[in-house]
Amino acid sequence: MPPDPAQGPGAAGVPDAPADRPAQGTHPDPVARARRVALTLALGLAAALACRALGTPLPWLIGPLLASAVLSMTGVKLAASGRLRNFGLWMIGVALGLYFTPAVLALLWTLAPALLAGIAWALALGYGFYRFLRRFGGERDPATAFFAAAIGGASEMAVMAERHHGRVDRVAAAHSLRVLLVVVLIPFAYQAAGVQGLDATAPAVQELRWPGLALLLAASGAGIALLGWLGTPNPWVLGALLVTLAISGAGVELSALPPALSNAGQLFIGVALGTRFTPDFARAAPRWLGAVALGTLGMIGVSAGFAWLLAQTVGLHPATVLLGTSPGGIAEMCITAKVLQLGVPVVTAFHVTRYVAVLVLIAPLYRWEMRRRFRAVPGR
Repeated sequence: MPPDPAQGPGAAGVPDAPADRPAQGTHPDPVARARRVALTLALGLAAALACRALGTPLPWLIGPLLASAVLSMTGVKLAASGRLRNFGLWMIGVALGLYFTPAVLALLWTLAPALLAGIAWALALGYGFYRFLRRFGGERDPATAFFAAAIGGASEMAVMAERHHGRVDRVAAAHSLRVLLVVVLIPFAYQAAGVQGLDATAPAVQELRWPGLALLLAASGAGIALLGWLGTPNPWVLGALLVTLAISGAGVELSALPPALSNAGQLFIGVALGTRFTPDFARAAPRWLGAVALGTLGMIGVSAGFAWLLAQTVGLHPATVLLGTSPGGIAEMCITAKVLQLGVPVVTAFHVTRYVAVLVLIAPLYRWEMRRRFRAVPGR
């Protein structure tokens, strides 16, 4: 499962790898691929509507994700469009940025110690997961286990693993499974516990204004293009988020985002993650995947305890802090916060700061771990 280095943690939190990737040396049939993408989207739409009728949490994300994952693992040849996935990331970035009013930005400054605690927690959680995978996952290569366990963007971690001669396929598989479990389990647990609307924040503008929407999309698109040109990881979320945040934070109210665009973004994101789970995925390294699944469940549990303690300290709701400190990706956890009305700006701030910190610190931390292991060898 080779990663797409251009893909950030994004909506699916994993590199894009369509299920119908052609064999080496062959050329894909664009018409057949387009039909497969259309079929996948139709199935995802049907699953989203069914989940909405059943009252499940996050129907536009979880429905397409689970439907495409199950069908892909049973051998149905599905495909996700990278362009549509990126469009989904763009819409999610804009939707999140609209929550950052001047009052919200002033509040976030007071949460700086909590955000630093969230960064430290993510690094500690990833290191603990690494030690767990080394012991129980059957993986002897330290680079593979280290970057598979890091709570960061899947593509970035896969690239790091490749640079350090790790197994990219196992790193991508670990991140895919971790994100899927977090995306499904936490929202269903919240729904079962009746956790919704406890930390609501309103977007900067609620009214749809077509000229303002056109200007907002143009500005956020320019931000995406700039970050892409600079080579910044995950420009589709971060570029749109930062530009929209700057506009909303300055008190400029251009337009709300139509719900249809946000729902479509979640649909595209869901199938992008679900189509990662091919029959080969299900058969590959069962001990490794079992350890990843068990370790992810453990991380969710200990994150819940950490979130409760941190929430008591900073005066936030524990459900909001858990979304901000859980081992999920930016888009998935922020979508969850948006749909369940659980402190969208706070959750976004936790994930953006964590993402940047992990990206900067993970390579030095790996080198430190290798030096520690070297010194621990008898006779050194």
